[in-house]
Amino acid sequence: MSSVLEQLETVLEQRKSAAADSSYVASLHAKGLDAILKKIGEEATETVLAAKNGDAEHIIYETADLWFHSMVMLSHMGISHQQVLDELQRRFGLSGLEEKAQRSK
Repeated sequence: MSSVLEQLETVLEQRKSAAADSSYVASLHAKGLDAILKKIGEEATETVLAAKNGDAEHIIYETADLWFHSMVMLSHMGISHQQVLDELQRRFGLSGLEEKAQRSK
């Protein structure tokens, strides 16, 4: 599973320094964090609408877009996908209520 994420992360990192007119990812980085976050918001909304409509194929497509743009944001912020996976791993064995209570301390 993380092999795909590792490959994507590598490509995203390479495209950060590319010319804005050479790649969609490079153009997002050139526009800055606000543009990337706006795109995540759009993709999140599209994912919610796809789920509401119940079309599994559309849900998968939109979720892939949401994950992709989230990975662009992580790359922009200098955060690796492994850091997110590590956080998810840390949460295993905790109830959602316990995890939320720990965050507020």
